[in-house]
Amino acid sequence: MSVIVVGLEQKRAPLELLDRVSVTESDTPKALGRLRDQPNLSEAVLLSTCLRTEVYAVVERFHDGVDEIQEFLAEVSGSSVEALSDYCTIRFDDDVTDHLFSVASGLDSAVLGESEVLGQVRRAWERAQGEHASGPVLGTLFRHAVETGKRVRSETAIARGITSLSHGAVALAADRRAGGLDGTRVAVIGAGEMGVGVAQALDGRGVEHLIMANRTFERVESLVAGLPDTAAVSVEARDLDDLVTLLGEADVAFTTVGTSHPIVTRDLLEAALTRRTGRTDLVVVDLGVPRNVEPVASTLDGLVLLDMDDLRAAVADAITGRQDEVAAATGIVSDEVERYRAASRARDAAPMVSALRSRVEEVRRAELDRQRSKRSDLDDAQWEQVDAVTRAMVAKLLHQPSVTLKEAAGTPRGERLVESLRALFDL
Repeated sequence: MSVIVVGLEQKRAPLELLDRVSVTESDTPKALGRLRDQPNLSEAVLLSTCLRTEVYAVVERFHDGVDEIQEFLAEVSGSSVEALSDYCTIRFDDDVTDHLFSVASGLDSAVLGESEVLGQVRRAWERAQGEHASGPVLGTLFRHAVETGKRVRSETAIARGITSLSHGAVALAADRRAGGLDGTRVAVIGAGEMGVGVAQALDGRGVEHLIMANRTFERVESLVAGLPDTAAVSVEARDLDDLVTLLGEADVAFTTVGTSHPIVTRDLLEAALTRRTGRTDLVVVDLGVPRNVEPVASTLDGLVLLDMDDLRAAVADAITGRQDEVAAATGIVSDEVERYRAASRARDAAPMVSALRSRVEEVRRAELDRQRSKRSDLDDAQWEQVDAVTRAMVAKLLHQPSVTLKEAAGTPRGERLVESLRALFDL
């Protein structure tokens, strides 16, 4: 049995491919069902965020399990396994622990110390549990990863400054628009986690009017009611029935909708721009993965279209000051990884140690019973002394083998020791 992770992430894969392999929240139950039904995957968790899609799995046969996950990703992306091979990352066993703990701690994000990814890791695990795809192995791994992410954020300053894609997107829009965001009309399209994050990040940025739009009006209406009551900013809730009018009114728009295809087309934006005669360029920040806005719209006059690639480049400079915290955060991750491995070794060794002790105790008691039938010269008190002495001897004899087995558990040496014990003691 091995634990593996196979996937695509922002360090290696282009945004266009990340777009296509991304699994929306509504499609996640079906995707987990497909993974759960694979013959070589006994457990699976799907982590699909705006800049990574990864499948964590417990596999019976390593190569067969990798093949099944790569075929799943190829099917999701509409590509072939061969087309994904240059961008696909495969990790197994200890490397999986290192990677997941780093991801949960924000050390493997486009925005160093990103605050959103910890919640994404936790929800990915919870969804897998809900679909009966995750089991005890991945459950323990993800629980410890979440604990590690919390510890990194509480014990280091890695999360100061721009620590989310939402804050980075607002900073990027302010930088690309002459005059920043003072006195602007801003539209946030989508009322999910990212949309809420953008709305919160706009607080204190000088926005005059904020429009929150969503497919479900009740959702966005409830969200608007829960935003801070700021006299300087008027807030309005809308649905998505008329995006042309909405974008025609806005100075800046953020799109954050989870969808498998663009909801803002080039033609739609062209029509919106005709309503903006004499006004500054419309700045649109597309935070959707897959994209919410057709990339070909970037050629339109009067439009500044920004996407996740622009955001990744922009936040690189903003996080320079937090590099000093990386060493501290990495140290915490290393400590937690070793703690997890030690606990895993103990768990793996426990059944064999228990079986060995049971077998030796069985032999000890059988021999005592045999001798008791022959030795009528010893009274009960003396037999109790013999029992205590033999139990102590057995405990001392088994102590070092038990320690050695626990220390070697999960390694090739540990596997050899287990097989030897099985053969020697018929366990």
